[in-house]
Order: sequence, then C-alpha cells, then structure tokens
Amino acid sequence: MTLPISWVEYAAVAIGAVTGVLAASGQRIDLFGVLVLALVTAVGGGTLRDLCLGSYPIFWVKDPHFLLAAILAALLTFGAARFVRMPHRALLIADAFALALFAVAGTEKSLQLQDSGLVAVLLGVVTGVAGGVLRDVLRREVPLAFRPEIYLYATAALAGATVLVALRRLAPAFPQAPLVAMGLTLVLRLSAILFKLRLPVFRTKELP
Repeated sequence: MTLPISWVEYAAVAIGAVTGVLAASGQRIDLFGVLVLALVTAVGGGTLRDLCLGSYPIFWVKDPHFLLAAILAALLTFGAARFVRMPHRALLIADAFALALFAVAGTEKSLQLQDSGLVAVLLGVVTGVAGGVLRDVLRREVPLAFRPEIYLYATAALAGATVLVALRRLAPAFPQAPLVAMGLTLVLRLSAILFKLRLPVFRTKELP
C-alpha cells in the first residue's frame, strides 16, 4: 500500500521548509527572513508546476494547511537550531529528502492533469529543484542545482521522475510506483554526496 500523493506533498513542503531554515545558518537573518526563505523553498517548486499546468487555485491557496505545515516545520527547526549545532551536511541530507518527495509529487500531479510523459518528467524536475533555486537566489548564492560540486542534484530528480512515468505507463496497477521513484531519487542523491559522483563539466579544447 502506498501513501496518497497529497501526503507526499505535505511531507515535501515540511522538509522543504526545514531546508530553508538550515540554509539561513550563518546569514544573520531574523525570524521573518527565515520564514520567507522557508516558505519560498517549501512552495516555490509546486507553485511553478501549477502555473505551468494551469492548475488553479495554486495548491497552497486551495489548501492553506500546506502553509501551516511549512510554518510549523520552520519554527520548530528555528527553535532547535538555537540549542543544537546543525552541520552543513544536515542541509544536504534534508534537501535530498525534499528533492525526492517534490520530484515524485510534481510528476504524479502532472500525470493526473495531462497525458504527456515528457512534460510530467520535466515538471517533476522543476518541482524538485525550483524551490531550492529561489531560496539560494534570495541568499545571493549560486543555486545548489547549478553547482558541479553538489553532485547529481537535478539528475537524481530526473531519474526518479522518469522511472515514475515509466512505471505508470508499463504497470499502471503497481501501487508502489511513487515509493520506488522516491527511493531511487534519494539513493542517487545521497550516494552522489557520499561518493562525490557528478556529471562531466563542460570544457572546450584549448587552442594551441
């Protein structure tokens, strides 16, 4: 038995908010600024997905409980961080879970609203990475998705989204498809962090 996709998205929003708070570490940002980062990270990708799909009202407008989940997760993390030292790797690990959850939720919703597998994969990746991109832009840093040293970020989301679309096409009655796709995304991302796996970096041949 698999989790309903709405609960996957709730979990994604909550963990996304946690990554927004962790990303504020060392930035000397007050509580309001931290909440802004948390909310942008939590709902940014899903908002862009819904805009692309023409799905109105936007998911967090239709169900404000998503905002409450994000705010509660952010406040708890903000409070805990004042007493427990959060290492940088905590951000990467939390972000990996958020990426896996968002990619699956985005792909699944796209499949429910339109028929193209290619569009579903693209929007799954967008849902997975866009919130983090917006978060890092607000922090005036190069987004994680664009840094070669971050290791298989968008690539992991792409793999998970592709597997989910393939399973939905080839085995539509297989209820664990989202869990398989989520697990693949998470394993790829965590393995890439652990073993420093990455795609080749673009370089041009030097002229003599």
